[in-house]
Amino acid sequence: MGMTCAACQARVQRALSAEPGVVDASVNLVTKNAAVRYDPSSVSPQRLIDAVRATGYDAELPSTGDSLALDFAQDTEAREARSLAIKAAVSVAAGVIAILLSMVGAGTAVVNYLLLSITTVILGWAGRDIYRRAWKAMRHRSADMNTLVALGTGAAFVYSFVATVAPSLFARNGIAPDVYYEAVIFIIGLVLAGRAIEARARRKTTEALRKLVTLLPPTAHVEEGSAWRDKPLSEVVSGDTIVVRPGERIPVDGKIIDGASEIDESMLTGEPLPVAKAIGETVVGGTLNTTGAFRYRATSVGEDSVLARIVKLMRDAQSSRAPIQHLADKVSAVFVPVVVTIAVVTFIAWYFLADAAALPRAIAAAVSVLIIACPCAMGLAVPTAVMVATGRGAELGLLIKGGEILQRAGDVNTVVLDKTGTVTEGVPAVGGGGVIAIPPANVLDVLAAAASLERHSEHPVATAIVRAAGERGVRFEQVRDFRSRTGSGVTGVVAGREVAVGNAQLMRELELDGTAEKSVAARAGAGTSELFVAIEGAIAGIIVVEDGIRPSSREAVQQLENLGIDVLLLSGDRQSTAESVAKATGINRVVAEVLPHDKVMEIRALQDAGRVVAMVGDGINDAPALAQADVGVSMPKGTDIAIEASDIALMRSDLRGVPTAISLSRQTMATMKQNLFWAFVYNVIGIPIAAGVLYPLTGLTLSPIIASAAMALSSVSVVTNSLRLRSVRLS
Repeated sequence: MGMTCAACQARVQRALSAEPGVVDASVNLVTKNAAVRYDPSSVSPQRLIDAVRATGYDAELPSTGDSLALDFAQDTEAREARSLAIKAAVSVAAGVIAILLSMVGAGTAVVNYLLLSITTVILGWAGRDIYRRAWKAMRHRSADMNTLVALGTGAAFVYSFVATVAPSLFARNGIAPDVYYEAVIFIIGLVLAGRAIEARARRKTTEALRKLVTLLPPTAHVEEGSAWRDKPLSEVVSGDTIVVRPGERIPVDGKIIDGASEIDESMLTGEPLPVAKAIGETVVGGTLNTTGAFRYRATSVGEDSVLARIVKLMRDAQSSRAPIQHLADKVSAVFVPVVVTIAVVTFIAWYFLADAAALPRAIAAAVSVLIIACPCAMGLAVPTAVMVATGRGAELGLLIKGGEILQRAGDVNTVVLDKTGTVTEGVPAVGGGGVIAIPPANVLDVLAAAASLERHSEHPVATAIVRAAGERGVRFEQVRDFRSRTGSGVTGVVAGREVAVGNAQLMRELELDGTAEKSVAARAGAGTSELFVAIEGAIAGIIVVEDGIRPSSREAVQQLENLGIDVLLLSGDRQSTAESVAKATGINRVVAEVLPHDKVMEIRALQDAGRVVAMVGDGINDAPALAQADVGVSMPKGTDIAIEASDIALMRSDLRGVPTAISLSRQTMATMKQNLFWAFVYNVIGIPIAAGVLYPLTGLTLSPIIASAAMALSSVSVVTNSLRLRSVRLS
């Protein structure tokens, strides 16, 4: 877009927000992206582009063909950084030459004209973009960082130019015809050097994103008739048959149709061991094929792929704005006009109050005020921290959906954990003695009735029961009138008999024999879940399902408590099972036997008590609770990362990601506050010093060259401070 400071960002954002039909507009200075929510019946994308261009900046719609094409233009950014670095180096070298010439022949006409020539070349080449953008801003009755630099260097150049071509005008008024060419050149050089360093630092904030994208190979081996052809990834479509050889990365998502292999999915799951894959199983683009060759059919390409969704989530997050940014926005909106006013007042004060060389001193002080002021630092304070934090999160297996989430997660003081699939592995299994029958029923009859019914359910426990029946050679019966009861079980007619499979709640709803229920439950082991099987209105047996506790769960709970966070286990399972899991993992508070809507009520009660709550669940069954919580965290489910179901998605099946995410959020908020503090304090202290408030006490003034170095340093320091998040130690 051509934006260089917070004032630029504010102007573009105001222009977009002013368009009829725009609901919300957010512009990110670091990513150079704008996110706009609008009514398509009132405004078109082209009109939004025209609105941006009317402010003096360029805009274009992002690529829609492939979200992995890195349309944030990393090559363009690299070229821009190189160009800025070259211009800065040449300008600084020219400044050194200008100082040497001034020392050799100070005040002579020949040297002054030589300095004028050098300065004109530097301003026309290295400083061209600064003046061009400042002119565009003034044409649109606005001002930005370029305005301040252009006014400062322009005033010094014009003064020096007049002193060079008409020195007699100064002599008649008793003023020495001093020139400030070296200051003008150095200011341009240092400003560009700061922007070059800043551009390189900004590219580091997107490093995690680039690493993800480079996981994809440029081409895929696609079957065409009886031959194979290497197709560019952009030409691969859903339904193509692709072959992958050992050692190659998988180009797009799909299902294996021939062959088998072991796939390294560490970029998704963080697990170092390869996963065995066979016919019918899913493979994900970007993962690494380690052993065998196989053929597979492409199912998700381009923007529909898992990797593309991750990249999109990261880009959206990095373009988002944290609420703390609003303070900087308000200051930036009035910053430049206030600084120009201060510079004018400074010039007038020095001109009328200075005892000697009033005009040169007034110009130098006003130029210093214009140059030292830095709205860039305020504009970069929050978005750079958000970009680095979301990138670091991705490297750690955390997909954090933006600055607002980072700010909320940093305030979390209560974490609510779902049991199944969160604290436990989420892969239930029926143990060897896991089917208990109540005479006259027998074990095979109970298992056959339950498995026939559960075949129509997609619940993980249902899958475990069906798998156990298949392993024992049980015959499946015909089912009709199947009905799933959320949170309690399933019912239906199996081979002409009324069958119900579910928890104690379902048995109570069906008004079945409570005494039988209790006697069977007493025979079940602790730490297990029991499903009661009722046939023809009587409890015929129980199926005991085990779900192992994740190895990381106890350590994760300990880390959360070390962060001063209360942990609560919330489960739809029976009380004894939930308490057993809680005891094994060190959780002190348990709420069990709750339905999905009860989980929402529990979280709401915590919030009403003043707690900031994070809910951790599987992202699907716990969707209402995740939505109610201040921060929703979803565990991965196979290769489906439940991206849309939460505020933070864990890419790895490791509960320690929760304390890591909270710790990262707290560190990020601390960094944002440090950045904003530095940006505000720098300007509050720097501008008065440049204006000369210390002169009456110390006799010292700030030269424009020192002011330009300080201005460049302020922006670089903010970006550098944000980059520390890449290596900060987390819980």
